Amino acid sequence: MSSTISLDRAASPFVAAGREARPRIADDKAMLKVAAELTRDLHAPKPLIYWGDLALSALVGYAALAGAIHLPGAWALLAGVVAVFALYRAGSFIHEVSHMKHAALPGFRGGWNAIVGVPLLIPSFMYEGVHNLHHAKTRYGTVEDPEYLPLALMKPWTVPLFVLVSALAPIGFLIRYAVLTPLSFVVPGLRRTVVERFSALAINPQFRRRAPEGEAKALWDRVEIATSAWAIALLAAVATGVVPLRSFGIFLAVVSATMVINQVRTLVAHLWENEGEPMSVTAQYLDSVNVPPPTLLPALWAPVGLRYHALHHLLPGVPYHSLGEAHRRITAVLEPDSPYHKASYKGLPGLLGRLVGSTLGR
Repeated sequence: MSSTISLDRAASPFVAAGREARPRIADDKAMLKVAAELTRDLHAPKPLIYWGDLALSALVGYAALAGAIHLPGAWALLAGVVAVFALYRAGSFIHEVSHMKHAALPGFRGGWNAIVGVPLLIPSFMYEGVHNLHHAKTRYGTVEDPEYLPLALMKPWTVPLFVLVSALAPIGFLIRYAVLTPLSFVVPGLRRTVVERFSALAINPQFRRRAPEGEAKALWDRVEIATSAWAIALLAAVATGVVPLRSFGIFLAVVSATMVINQVRTLVAHLWENEGEPMSVTAQYLDSVNVPPPTLLPALWAPVGLRYHALHHLLPGVPYHSLGEAHRRITAVLEPDSPYHKASYKGLPGLLGRLVGSTLGR
């Protein structure tokens, strides 16, 4: 289910009426060259790390979910918190799946879908073919970017609404797969709407997804049918009492919490200050955010390399487990006045405060 919603914007989808155009930022060729040259040996994914991390995260997450359902009192609450962060980490691998060359990690996409994507109702096709548009040099920050809204330039109420939508995502996903998927195969015209409007993890309400073709369509259909079957079976089990309503509610609450954390992380992944104009690579980098060590909490709320989101926009082909090393190498070489250092921030509170402060000034 798309997480899009029509937020408060001017007549133009991105540019507020009467606002002066922001100065354009030219590419810093020295920074781009250093980043590329110092990381040439870091592009190979390490299967043991990928499979081990995914398996451990999912194992801890599902075991903790079972604890949240069956344990009493405070122990159940503690187990629920562990389940949220472990399953959030496991789910975050959808980002890696959308970038990886699948020949380099055979079976990982299918394994991720079986372990996480289908059970949590976020199959990989919801992000594959969508996220790569966010990285297109001529699309980033424009109306054609499915993952960009100028949130810093919008009204203050858009930020809490942005998070609230994510809290309701599990219910939307159940409707998407238990109801819309089967109906879309028998109701004329509905399939196109489902593909265009409800098949992308996007935040831009203007985005319309193109229908997949060839091998991509075959994969999409298989995974969507599996997700639909799971959603229908889950609802049927709840309706017949096989799965207690309380257990179902805890499952939905845990999944909802993972979505909320991810949405909050999304709020600070960029500065959201572009008004719809194409941007240079350096400008895209500076509109994005790194939260590097020594701070530790980003390992929880920005896992699987997402704490290096700005660096990821410079080097989208570097796997998550190598981004820390890439950051250390680049930081050590570039001069203190390099734009590279300007994308690093201390933590979540300051970034959220910056965003909220920007909206309050509108």
